[in-house]
Amino acid sequence: MVASRGDSGHVPLVASVVSAQPQAMATLQPRREVGERRRPAAASAGAAPAGGSDAGTTLGAAGLRAATAAWLVVNAVNVLQTIGFATRPFAPGVNPVLGLVIAALAIPATWALLVFIRVGAGWRFLAGPLVFDAFVIVMLLVDHALRIAWRDPVVPAILIPYLVLFFGSIFLLGAPMYRIDRRRWLVTVATTGLLLASMVYAMAMGVG
Repeated sequence: MVASRGDSGHVPLVASVVSAQPQAMATLQPRREVGERRRPAAASAGAAPAGGSDAGTTLGAAGLRAATAAWLVVNAVNVLQTIGFATRPFAPGVNPVLGLVIAALAIPATWALLVFIRVGAGWRFLAGPLVFDAFVIVMLLVDHALRIAWRDPVVPAILIPYLVLFFGSIFLLGAPMYRIDRRRWLVTVATTGLLLASMVYAMAMGVG
């Protein structure tokens, strides 16, 4: 009789536990589904754009416009100087005129610099316009204000910083686009290749 009384006492408890399990599962299921819906949304929000990274999102709209301006400047410099090197053997007067056009590109480069400072961009974005502006100052001073003949014969004290500033500005202006838009960066690679090829041609002709 003791055993039978114990059995009958446990049956309602077991039945209540079993009946409560489906209700608990039903309560947990919607929460699990909500969590699963939130996780992909959060992952997609932090995803980087195809062909680049999240550099564009940290710059904002104004910073991206400044990065585009810097990209246009470096490619314009490459194309203009390519023409300057290519025409030196038969039209040496073209290169000084193109130098003034290149100097005018310091205006959009400086605007990009100011925007980068305002949006708090890193040194990778600030360095390019800064070095390019420094090159323009040296070029205007040496080639146009003082008219120093430093190319023939070569004056190393002028040639070395001149070339370092020129090619340094091209590299620093073009490099940030690698993380923003690889296709635009490849355009810069192509125009830089044309610049180097034209420089080698001018040197081979004895007017580099």
